[in-house]
Amino acid sequence: MIKIIGGEYKGSKLEVPEKNVRPTSVTKRKSIFSIIESYALKNSTDLYKNKAILDIFAGSGSVGLEAISRGITEAIFYENDIKIKKVLKKNCKKICKKNNYKIIENNVMRFITKKNSLPVSIIFIDPPYYKYDIQKILIELIKEKVIETKTIIIIESHLKEKISIPNEFKIFDKRLYGKTLIYFLKLLT
Repeated sequence: MIKIIGGEYKGSKLEVPEKNVRPTSVTKRKSIFSIIESYALKNSTDLYKNKAILDIFAGSGSVGLEAISRGITEAIFYENDIKIKKVLKKNCKKICKKNNYKIIENNVMRFITKKNSLPVSIIFIDPPYYKYDIQKILIELIKEKVIETKTIIIIESHLKEKISIPNEFKIFDKRLYGKTLIYFLKLLT
């Protein structure tokens, strides 16, 4: 079990699937939300009101549900593993009292579209290490017009994994936690 660390549902426990998931630790989630909230404050941007988060390769949904707890309007989770999805759905029902979530079961590499009605302010991408081409995901997000000028993209990867960032993006922060590297990106304007 892991806990929500901030907002309305602080302290709520989330279930974690037994296999094939690396939940984002409390330390990493604290850092992620501290960095993006600070960035939003400096840039006069509201990350939460009338906005959505995409939690890609969602697993337990800890990052998307943390955003819900902090006030984001909607969380959209991409998870295609059936067993993991059952745990994710249980966690969503526990935290999303307003039914303000969607779980998209398709493979993210073939199914990123702008079907949500709200602007996406945060995109969290945390694939299994060494299995997906992050650059292709980012290009697809641009092509489908999911990313807006103020959208913050967070990528969690293994320290030794080579990540190619398309030229359309700027890395505005990067943090190392043990063997995990977290990138913070925005579109160049």
